[in-house]
This record gives sequence, structure tokens and C-alpha cells, in this order.
Amino acid sequence: MQNKDYSNDGIWTKEFVVIFMYHFIIMFAMYVSMVTIGSFAIDNYNASASTAGLVASIFIIGVLAGRALTGQQINRLGARRLLYIGTILFFATYALYFIDGSLSLLIITRFLNGFATGLISTALNTLATISVPERRRGEGISYFSLSFVLGSAIGPFLGFLLADTIPYNVMLLIVAVLVLIVAMTIPMIRTNNIKRPMKPTVKGFKMVDRDALPMGFSILFMGLAYAGVLSFLNMYAQEVDLVTAASFFFIVYAISITLTRPFTGKLMDQKGANIVLYPAFILMAIGFFMLGSATTGLVLLASSILIGFGYGNFQSIAQTVCVNLASRENVGLATSTYFIMLEIGLGFGPFFLGFLVPSLGYGGLYQFLVISVLIAMGIFHFVYGRHESAEKHMSQQDLK
Repeated sequence: MQNKDYSNDGIWTKEFVVIFMYHFIIMFAMYVSMVTIGSFAIDNYNASASTAGLVASIFIIGVLAGRALTGQQINRLGARRLLYIGTILFFATYALYFIDGSLSLLIITRFLNGFATGLISTALNTLATISVPERRRGEGISYFSLSFVLGSAIGPFLGFLLADTIPYNVMLLIVAVLVLIVAMTIPMIRTNNIKRPMKPTVKGFKMVDRDALPMGFSILFMGLAYAGVLSFLNMYAQEVDLVTAASFFFIVYAISITLTRPFTGKLMDQKGANIVLYPAFILMAIGFFMLGSATTGLVLLASSILIGFGYGNFQSIAQTVCVNLASRENVGLATSTYFIMLEIGLGFGPFFLGFLVPSLGYGGLYQFLVISVLIAMGIFHFVYGRHESAEKHMSQQDLK
């Protein structure tokens, strides 16, 4: 099924570095536009705040559509070929940003460019998963997912910085050049999930992998909880007068993940997912409770560390669990399933959580979301955790 590179014992191969850098830049490009496009729409099209929010969030809907429609195609055409297709589509849709058109054109452009980004990201995640040795898969995915963490932290920071110093079109051009540079390294990727075109084993369209889907509901509830941080942290910080501390929230969050990912990935490969994920659920729950009761900047930043330890490590390990649950030929579809369920929580969560804010307040909302984290832990326990514990117990009995 895989080529000979799959059995290579190293993780940081030339191909893995190329895949990592491409994903980092594409995530950087995504978040640079996410935090700046709303203001651009208001300044240039007199868009309302709600419409500006749509301009920003429609990109996520496009990403979700790209993942949903390409998960199965990865099994048919191969991740590498779809990476080429997605890259071409990315630049074709990105060019639409430079057309001086209407607000409707901007919204359509955002959706299409998000679709291409979703295709590229799914292909790169699949290639990263199969480019590392199977026995070191947890460690490899933990390292690779740092490309997302760094892109989502550096992107917003530089986006705000550039927006105040250069014209928006110039910023778009700089991002396009960066994506072009990493796209030129695609021929260096030799790994692929298929050696030759496959005939589909089942008829019809498959959006998710059936084996990985139960774990996906745990991922959805974790994404729902984290959506509250992404969407309401600024408003909450203004309410409790902790704006300065909140500005460092995601930087501290990213640092805490970066420091722990190498260890948690190795730990999963050696001891299993349970030893990482159960503490991750508990730490995230504590982090949300602290965030909801924060009265000082120190408490708020301490909550970001705990949420980083919890949610940050949950992401990579949960992706590994999805891949491990799926059959070997469905690595791409399982990867797509992971991101679909995550982005449903992240993308639609703010809409539903917004209804709770008037009655709970922002602080109360964060403490309420502890329930979402505990539900996610319960789902994980029943679909995976208890089985891993039973298998470990049986293997220990066999050794006696």
C-alpha cells in the first residue's frame, strides 16, 4: 500500500520537513486572513459587524466542505495528486482577492479559497501520517500538528502587525509569495498513500470513516468547548479588565503545547492513548473553570497553560486514535473525519454558545463548558479508552 519510505525509522526526513513547512505556511495564511478580513470588509464595503463576521467565518465552512468532499478521493487518487489539485485551486481562488468587485464576490472568494485550503490541509495531514514509521505514529503526528499550532499563533500576531503598517493588498501578496515558495517544494514529496489508482471498494460517496466516527463525537465536544475561547475571549477580557493578559493568551498556549508535544507523542507510542488523554481532559476542564473565574492576569494565563496541556495535546493524540481505528487503506478518510468533526465544533459552536451568554455571562459560559469536556471524556472512554485498558490488562496477564 505505501512505498518504501513508509518503513523508514526516522521522523524528520526531508519529505516530512517539506510537508511540515507547507502546512505551517498554509495555516499561517489562513489565520492571517481570518483576523484581518473583517476589518477590510468594514472599511472597504461598509459591511456590518455581522456581515464582517460572515466574511471571516465562511472560510471555515469552505475548509469543512473541502475536507468532506476530498476524504474519500484521497483513497482513489492519492494524497499527492490531490495536493497538486488543491494547490492549483488555491492560487486560482486567491487571485480573486485582487479583483475590485462586490462584497458578494469577496464572500464567494473566501469560501472557494477555504475549500482549497481544506483540500491541501487534508492531503498534507495524510502524507504526514504515512511518512512516519507506524510504530512512531503518535510522536510523528504530535510533531506535525505543531505546524498548525505555530501557524495559528504566529498568523494572528503578524496579521495584526502587518494590517497597521502596510496596505491589505500588499499583505495578501506577501502571503501568496510565501505559499508559492513552499508549493515549489511539492516535487520533493515522494510518499503517497497509494502506488496506483485504486478502484473504489464501495459504491457511493463517503464523507467520514465509519470506524473513526465514534471517536469523532469526542472531538466535536472538545472543539465546541475551544470555540468558546476563540470566539469570546476578547469580550470576556474586556468585561473583567484583563485585556493585556488576554493578548498573550494564545502565545502562552502555543508555548505550552510546543514544550509538551514531543513527550506526549512518544508516551502514546510507548504506553497508549489513555495515559495522555485522560489527564488532558482533566487539565482542560480545570483550565476552563479557572478561566471562567479569572480575576487577575496571572490566573488567566495559568488557565491558558492548562488548556494548552489539555486541548493542545488532545488534538494530536485524538488524530492518531482516529487513524489507528481506521483500516490501513482509509488513513486519508480517517484524517478527514477527524478534521470534519473538529471543525463542526469550532465552526458552529459559537452560534449555539452565543445563546447562553445572556443568561450565563462569559465567565459562566467557560465554567459551563467544563461539562462539554467531561462529555468528550465519557465518549472517549466508551469508544476507545476502556478497550485499550482491557487489552493492556490482558497482555499483562499473558506475561505472567
